Amino acid sequence: MPALHLPNVSVKVEITSLLGVRLDFKSSGVGTVNFDVKAKLEEKERKSQRVVVAFSLYLTTKPNIVKFEVEGTATLNGKETEISKMLETDPETKVPYIFQKIYQHAFTAMYLMSTFLNTPPPPQDLLFSQREIPIEEVSAKKEVEEETVEPEETVTMQVGAVEEVSEEKVSTPTS
Repeated sequence: MPALHLPNVSVKVEITSLLGVRLDFKSSGVGTVNFDVKAKLEEKERKSQRVVVAFSLYLTTKPNIVKFEVEGTATLNGKETEISKMLETDPETKVPYIFQKIYQHAFTAMYLMSTFLNTPPPPQDLLFSQREIPIEEVSAKKEVEEETVEPEETVTMQVGAVEEVSEEKVSTPTS
């Protein structure tokens, strides 16, 4: 299914944080891997012909091999009516159209991260292959509940800064 294309709306996606954690080193013999997705979308700013939304994507696998966390912002510029269409939910997939654009950018980053971690990458059509993904639309920030997992190998990419990390983690800035 193609993404909604509105010629009078430009979308700029900026990934501000990308985390990939390899949870199991015995993943090479695993057959089928299923990805579970949780997403959060929060409107941060609305001005004439411009909307900024913050997003978070959390992907985990079954069996428990790897998890990815991607956060950032998407800035929509254009006509108010067409921006509103981009923020609407696709009736077939139950996913806001803007997440299709966001996932295009996030997928590339997670695919690259999965090669560093030697884990299965998420599917390119993840948003289209599932009928419903839990999208949490909030007007105020909420804490995200996470499992406490002791990762054996972590690769972190932080935009704009190099992060000091423990010996078990590798830190790589993006340019």
